[in-house]
Amino acid sequence: MNFDALVTEETENGYVCNVKERSFNDLPEGKVLIKVLYSSLNFKDALSASGNKGVSRNFPHTPGIDASGIVEESESELFKKGDEVIVTGYDMGMNTSGGFSEFIRVPEDWIIKKPENLELSEAMAYGTAGLTAGLCMRKLLLHGLKPEDGEVFVTGATGGVGIVSVMLLSKLGFDVVAISGKADQKDLLISLGAKEVIARDEFDHDMKNPLQKPRWVGGIDAVGGNILSNLITQTHQRAAIACCGMVAGLELNTSIFPFILRGLSLFGVDSAESLLEVKKEIWSNFASEWKLADINDQITEVSLDGLVSEIDKILKGEQVGRIRLKN
Repeated sequence: MNFDALVTEETENGYVCNVKERSFNDLPEGKVLIKVLYSSLNFKDALSASGNKGVSRNFPHTPGIDASGIVEESESELFKKGDEVIVTGYDMGMNTSGGFSEFIRVPEDWIIKKPENLELSEAMAYGTAGLTAGLCMRKLLLHGLKPEDGEVFVTGATGGVGIVSVMLLSKLGFDVVAISGKADQKDLLISLGAKEVIARDEFDHDMKNPLQKPRWVGGIDAVGGNILSNLITQTHQRAAIACCGMVAGLELNTSIFPFILRGLSLFGVDSAESLLEVKKEIWSNFASEWKLADINDQITEVSLDGLVSEIDKILKGEQVGRIRLKN
């Protein structure tokens, strides 16, 4: 049987993405064949689609680190034909053929049964970006962060992780300050629950002082670089920051003072290799007490043919909100 997939190939003119016809023989080994109904676009997908060898080593390749759909065939005792499932992360879409396709074949230990009260389309409104925001939230709550403690920040607030983080923190009662480089999106961020929006330029400079006047009791950082370095200097006693991104830079210039004088905790969050049980916990939360009623309002839905232009936008830093693929 043949099906369509987005394929990145190396050519004389560089890496090129096109929708191509593939067969089940092109798919990797795995116990479960899934008909993909939805996927979502993440920055890592865009890197893979553009031929970034740090993300995907072998080409031709189909990107897509997310997928939700229905089990078509199964050699696993855990899943049967017709099960509605979610797959995010691990090696899918990196060096294993990914979710920008009408079918995927994956190992059984990458798959989660869709929780009740969560639609397959809704799952990909969150996608890895939402899962990452949820993992950050989990870290902060386990640390003991409470709404009454004070202000929390979200960087990269108009990106996929940032939008879900702003919405989720607001839903849980926190005073959220959104930090963004997109001044024209202030009204959007306020509507999502931010009580204030600050331009990222206020933090995107060399660190001047390792300890500044404290403002933040916590935060979710999706950008790294100088912005995170300066936010670290402004934390209250026993603050906690969950860090999950690097679009502002790989380097982190800091000092020991916020950690030994204020007891700051800096948590790294990696969604791709998170334990399956932890992923199940986050998806269960999004289907219940963390459910975001307006999550679909921030979605632009495209077909396989529409992905290429959206990949270009996200690489240029022009993307706002989430992109969902519908097959």
